Amino acid sequence: MQTPLDDLSEAEVLARAGACATTARQAEVELLVIAYHWAVLHSADRLDPDRARLPGREQSRRYGGDGVAEVSEFAAAELGARVGLTPFSAARLIGDAQDLHHRHPALWARVQALEVRASYARHVVDRTRGLSRAEAAHVDAEVAEAADGRIPWTRFEALVAGKVAAAAPAIAREKEERARKARFAKTIGRPEHGMASFLIRADAATIARIDHAITQRAKTLEATLPDEPDDETSRSDDRSVTVDDRRVLAALQLAIGDDSLRGPEVTLVVHLDGRGQVELDEHGRPLEPIARVEGHGPVTSAWVRETLGPHARFTIRPVIDLAHQSPVDAYEIPARHRRAVRLLSPADTFPFGSCTSPHMQIDHTIPHGDGGPSRLGNYGPLTTSHHRLKTHGRWQVRQPFPGIHLWQDPHGATYLVDHAGTRQLHPDPAQAPPGRHRPTSTFEIYEPDLRIVIDPAA
Repeated sequence: MQTPLDDLSEAEVLARAGACATTARQAEVELLVIAYHWAVLHSADRLDPDRARLPGREQSRRYGGDGVAEVSEFAAAELGARVGLTPFSAARLIGDAQDLHHRHPALWARVQALEVRASYARHVVDRTRGLSRAEAAHVDAEVAEAADGRIPWTRFEALVAGKVAAAAPAIAREKEERARKARFAKTIGRPEHGMASFLIRADAATIARIDHAITQRAKTLEATLPDEPDDETSRSDDRSVTVDDRRVLAALQLAIGDDSLRGPEVTLVVHLDGRGQVELDEHGRPLEPIARVEGHGPVTSAWVRETLGPHARFTIRPVIDLAHQSPVDAYEIPARHRRAVRLLSPADTFPFGSCTSPHMQIDHTIPHGDGGPSRLGNYGPLTTSHHRLKTHGRWQVRQPFPGIHLWQDPHGATYLVDHAGTRQLHPDPAQAPPGRHRPTSTFEIYEPDLRIVIDPAA
């Protein structure tokens, strides 16, 4: 039993922290070793080539670079779910482990000796994935010594980029050409607090012209929209704004080509709590109601009034009654069911799925061809790859309650997926996390704030 922290000296507390860091690095190394072994166990040779030719069946994939063996693609989902990663992230882990073993011997030796962090080594692996085995080995030898943290991360990134370019100048030139063509103008990042970002990527000359146009238009707005006073108490004009405010307004005017600011119609879906019940804080004061703008996140109802109110027309729709959605006697899913599924399961229902696109496939949990009804409680949004895993990858899924998805991987591990995310269930009491209550039946969630018991015979 460890000595309580309160009984340790400062030097002993620091020693404990160092030991924790060492343990974490050892665990990262072991996970890479396991990922590599998992790839060996799931070599492409185990696939039946005749079955692999059928639509939707498991294929072999090369997750690593040149000289690395292909892996059966469904293996990534099984490993990922067990360690809390998406199949995509697990595939990257497998590819990185393979590359370190076969393409970066110097880095891998230093990682195993705990001299280089796994994150540094995986960065090198990622940047050299498109190089030949010989080119990757050259970069490995050039950067392995500096990968132990002796230089700041930004300098290490620059070092790796330079060595990659020197090892494969033709590939560097090809990347420059691709970058030159990668022009876009789109919303980026995750909106927060009612604010979002729009990024334009183009050549330097085009960006300079856009910047100049916005600057000139913003100057014309100074007369009607003066600067904010430095002293807030001296403010006398509600029209005063910051320079950045004028630049945003100038960009909007240039974009829509109309000074009246009446541009094309844009639809935002805002979810409001219409119960009229006022929540109180610990002091008995009413809390500001929270709304949710689809694709933009939570905002206060005051933000909806003040920001959207002056510029928007609102269409109010009643709340969808999730409990009384009439089933249909057809495979096709009606629009009203799709809207209800979107509310009930806002994300991909595969374990640790991260996709929240409204355009995912709506899967019948019990296939329609096997008698599964087209009704709420038998639907779940899935990406195409996760749909293939369910159909051809020996994964099993049940939906004991609408929106509660119980998945079992090919090796018997069980996961519960609902609107709050993914949690692994522990049927065997010996597997339960320490300090959690023990199960009373086959499936039970070990969470202090939630207890769901599923009778497997039900």
